[in-house]
Amino acid sequence: MNTETPTLLYIDDDKALARLVDRGLTRLGLKVIHAGSGTEGLDRLAQGGIDVIALDQHMPGLDGLETLEQIMAIVNAPPVVFVTASQDSKIAVTALKAGAADYLVKDVQGDFIPLLQVAVDGALRQARMQKARDDAEAEVHASRDRFAALAAEREVLLREVNHRVGNSLQIIASLLHLQASSAAEDDVKAALTNAMGRVAAVAQVHRRLYTSHDLKSVLLNQYLDALLEDLRRSAEGNRMSRLTLKAEAIEIDPDRAVAIGIIVNELVMNAVKYAYPDGAGPIHIDLTLRGREIELCIADDGVGLNAKTDPRSTGMGQRIVTAMAAKLVASVERDPAHSGTRILLRFPLAGKATTKAGPETAAQPS
Repeated sequence: MNTETPTLLYIDDDKALARLVDRGLTRLGLKVIHAGSGTEGLDRLAQGGIDVIALDQHMPGLDGLETLEQIMAIVNAPPVVFVTASQDSKIAVTALKAGAADYLVKDVQGDFIPLLQVAVDGALRQARMQKARDDAEAEVHASRDRFAALAAEREVLLREVNHRVGNSLQIIASLLHLQASSAAEDDVKAALTNAMGRVAAVAQVHRRLYTSHDLKSVLLNQYLDALLEDLRRSAEGNRMSRLTLKAEAIEIDPDRAVAIGIIVNELVMNAVKYAYPDGAGPIHIDLTLRGREIELCIADDGVGLNAKTDPRSTGMGQRIVTAMAAKLVASVERDPAHSGTRILLRFPLAGKATTKAGPETAAQPS
């Protein structure tokens, strides 16, 4: 649109009136092109360069309303001021409903020309405002599309990173498992098995994120179920035949899931090593949501904590549990009334952690 000298296409079969309009609007700063019929006006419009149209109602061939209908069917058509000698308001309503920007009653002496100039200026201003709104809306949509594309690309990359990291850590865990299986000394075997469990706890989080619908959270019941399955395949797996899990489907962020998995690994391995000196026994893991707190309980029916001493123990497991509990802002308690050992951790939900609807995971002994 030429904002300095706008071009008006005046469509009217009255040549004398068209000359008056040409002289009057040219003096007022418009360039005027005349078309003597609706068909001629449409042909000129197709050539381009028209900023605004003044359209007469009564013409031979295509009348004003029929011509207006065809103009409105053109993409990005210029605004139209509908001009008629009729005083019938129904015509004005019909023209405005058909898409005219304004409506004007003319006279044969040309006294309406200043009003036509005002109507044309208003139509041009309205068209510029509409174009600005359309351009802004298009830019918003384009920005949203670019953001959505970047977000989708980022998600794909994050999934690939989690996949690769999870695979790499799983390879390390498998190597530790092989080394533990071939170790002749019990303390070496136990140390390697513990290390394998710690690596597997981190690896499982990345594997969960790779397959999850949400890269920002992990379902604890599925995560712990997979983690315990890894432990059952470890060098100490034969002593975990009665290991059980009962967990609610609690969704939590990956960093806190890692801390929970490492705590479970340490306490389970501690129970495996010390709770049942004569062989395997039951080890129970319960994960529940109580209000805005998560409760994690690891219990055995073994000889009790006071009897769980070994000169080879380095206290590393206890230090790891303490560090992970601090990360979770968790309280750690031992149930003195329990015949074996029962450790209860309580920690708050954080961020967007929520519970998912659905059945609990209850992993039975393998």
